[in-house]
Amino acid sequence: MTIKKPLAIKQPEVGQIIHDLRLASGLTQEQLAAQLGVTYSTINRWENGRSKPSPMAMKLIEQKLDEMGTQGQDLLAKYLQN
Repeated sequence: MTIKKPLAIKQPEVGQIIHDLRLASGLTQEQLAAQLGVTYSTINRWENGRSKPSPMAMKLIEQKLDEMGTQGQDLLAKYLQN
């Protein structure tokens, strides 16, 4: 069993990847918030760079990216290369 480290993406990239993930999934901030178990205002703060997701939230975001397949991996690669 391999233990994966949570994504380590810095601001403002973390806000942008959440925004891009949400748009690529066709979700509103409210819908993504419900899927991640957080509030709308939390998603809004993440996207606007006013706060960062917790390590647990980052795992859920990474899971969403994995569920997107190639599109999610391409999006992840875009921000990890910077």
